[in-house]
Amino acid sequence: MVKIRKAVMKDAKAIHLIIKERTKDAMVLPRPLNSIFSHLRDFYVAESDDGQLVGCCALAISWDYLAEVRSLVVVPEARGTGLGVDLVNACIQEARELGVREVFALTNIDKFFAKMGFTETDKNILPQKIWADCINCPLFPDCDEIPMIIKL
Repeated sequence: MVKIRKAVMKDAKAIHLIIKERTKDAMVLPRPLNSIFSHLRDFYVAESDDGQLVGCCALAISWDYLAEVRSLVVVPEARGTGLGVDLVNACIQEARELGVREVFALTNIDKFFAKMGFTETDKNILPQKIWADCINCPLFPDCDEIPMIIKL
């Protein structure tokens, strides 16, 4: 049984490691450990019965009533079990509780997000995101990620 919960201090290094592994295939952007610590409250983790982290996802407030689901990672041995859906749903639930009206993701797995109710959108509606994070990405401005959004 896997439990979805908010991240705590002891999780930061494990979150950093599973994100780092996933950056090798360019599915998520790298996050320095100091960034994980400073944004720890954004993260949800999936923890197995033996206490190992098998996934993570973060909800980052971007702008007025707008938030982003980011750093979604499920370790290879736990993929296909619904953990990704559970992690994104935890973020969406928190977004609703905060009064967020729209949640977006920049993703290479658009079919996954489409099944969850996200629709493709124009990246130009996300100017704060583009200039805050994307400008530092090695793929900028030739990003291959698809902007997806869901209205809550």
